[in-house]
Amino acid sequence: MPRDLNHKTYFEDREDASKQLIEVLPIELLSENETVVIGVSEWGVYFADQIANAINRQMDILLTEPILAPNNPELTIAMVSETEEVVMHRALIDAFDINEDYVYGEAHRKYEEEVLSYVYKYRKGKDLLPLKGKYVVLADECIETGLTMLVALKSVIARGAKNIFIATPILDQSVYQNLLTVCDGVFCPHKIRDYISIEYYYNEYEKFHFEEISEIINRNSKIKEEENSRSVS
Repeated sequence: MPRDLNHKTYFEDREDASKQLIEVLPIELLSENETVVIGVSEWGVYFADQIANAINRQMDILLTEPILAPNNPELTIAMVSETEEVVMHRALIDAFDINEDYVYGEAHRKYEEEVLSYVYKYRKGKDLLPLKGKYVVLADECIETGLTMLVALKSVIARGAKNIFIATPILDQSVYQNLLTVCDGVFCPHKIRDYISIEYYYNEYEKFHFEEISEIINRNSKIKEEENSRSVS
């Protein structure tokens, strides 16, 4: 992506972004309580893992899938999660006069055909870590519209989370203000106006591959199994 002369990068690379994020987190609070860190996207898994390591707690991934406008395959109008929660972008749905029956129908289809396949792809069909009565940190690499984070919030609330925090290296200022009203805290080193695209804010930005994401999830799953074995013995 071409950059103008006034362009400002905020991160050298993903490692730098995670360090900046961890610096603004309430580490002591999260470490002293029963906390689970959840990556709310495939790209959020890296940050969830880094936070979990910093507070010595478990991490997991929450799988979601976008619901697209019927006549525009690039326009996301809603999100569905693996807990079958749905969050709609009401302004877009009203603006394009999209029937809610279409949204719920697509949500069911996406859940059956895609979300469940991701659950098997990344967790071998296993359920999310228990969240009832726990502190939950929802982590992602960025937040653009907030739809993914809102459906994640709705999902962990349905699972009985006690306190819910959001963590991301960078997000749009207006989205930040909206999220503050629906959770217990939003931690982010860079809140910017007129968000463009995630790679625009890195000197070096590379997408993760499935193998890298899967390795992080499998490693954390093995740690969980080892801890469970020790507690039983």
